[in-house]
Amino acid sequence: MTDFASLFRLLAQHNIEFILVGGAAATAHGSARLTQDLDIVYRRTPENIARLATCLGFCHPYLRGAPPGLPFRLDAETIQRGLNFTLTTDLGALDLFGEIPGGAYEDLQRDTIEIKVFGITCRCLGLRRLIEVKRAAGRPRDLEAIAELQALLDENER
Repeated sequence: MTDFASLFRLLAQHNIEFILVGGAAATAHGSARLTQDLDIVYRRTPENIARLATCLGFCHPYLRGAPPGLPFRLDAETIQRGLNFTLTTDLGALDLFGEIPGGAYEDLQRDTIEIKVFGITCRCLGLRRLIEVKRAAGRPRDLEAIAELQALLDENER
């Protein structure tokens, strides 16, 4: 089970620049769907990557779905050379995205809102852009979520 509160606190304590996306963002906008992981788009500056590597070192990240014992170290160099990582940690499932359909941190930043989650202030992808991103991803579970998110958007705009 993912400990969302502890993951948010850990990211905040290390001043990680990120945008909340995916199922947790949908939940923040009022979705009734449950999510098992925390999805974030992280800013890919060298400073933020270094902080992210240090931060996550405290919760022992490992590639989700990888065979046990596969050598893996999530350090700044790994993050810089990679882009997207689906991880399991001591605090639960965390998906780190350097980029999603619709862009990287800088491309998405103007379409975010500031929210407070577990007492932590963070950036969350806006509902309209979240719908666009889910549509572009095209995965069956994303397409299924769009109808509910569109209803939430319609309600918010009334």
